[in-house]
Amino acid sequence: MILQVELEERLADVNAYFYIDDETRHGFLIDPGAESEKLLQIIAEKNFTLEKILITHGHFDHIGAVNAIREKLNIPVVMQKNGKIYAENAENADWNLSSHFGLNVTLNDVTYLDDGAEISLSANPDFKVTLISVAGHTTDGAIYYAEKDGVAFVGDSIFLGSYGRVDLPGGDEVTLFKNIKTKIFALPNDTVLLSGHTPPTTVAAEKTRSWFR
Repeated sequence: MILQVELEERLADVNAYFYIDDETRHGFLIDPGAESEKLLQIIAEKNFTLEKILITHGHFDHIGAVNAIREKLNIPVVMQKNGKIYAENAENADWNLSSHFGLNVTLNDVTYLDDGAEISLSANPDFKVTLISVAGHTTDGAIYYAEKDGVAFVGDSIFLGSYGRVDLPGGDEVTLFKNIKTKIFALPNDTVLLSGHTPPTTVAAEKTRSWFR
């Protein structure tokens, strides 16, 4: 089961996702950027058991509700290994953009993983995602690919009809385009791409866009 939740955040509306194993009702929460109470209510109403929070990148509109949710559920948080500069260091609030809005969002006790790491449920080890590093929008950019269901949670690396900004700290257009081409577009054409700010798209559809060609 994949449940998309639209969250209202001061920078821009953002998508969070529940990726849940139908058999066990265990699963992952991807990019809880805001509205922790809304997300916690969904978890309670649907009787989900979350095993991990997965973060696609460290911008505050993707991590803003992590601390409140973890305080209630006591679950691990996973990021790509370069996420520390976005997540942990209060003096780097410019990197995660929270300082632009008078905030100072930080995370601690994060599990940092390498490219290619597999993340599976303890309740069902066959239910898993693969972390694929996709730097360019940020240095810690990652997507979580679920081969079994043909979906990838892509954060802000790629959108319906466009790609992520590269003018923020750690952004690099050459790197992002290279990673889109060699990593995201290397996935099967029918892979559904679930992004942080737009409706779903597919690998096949985005390969035809003028911005890429």
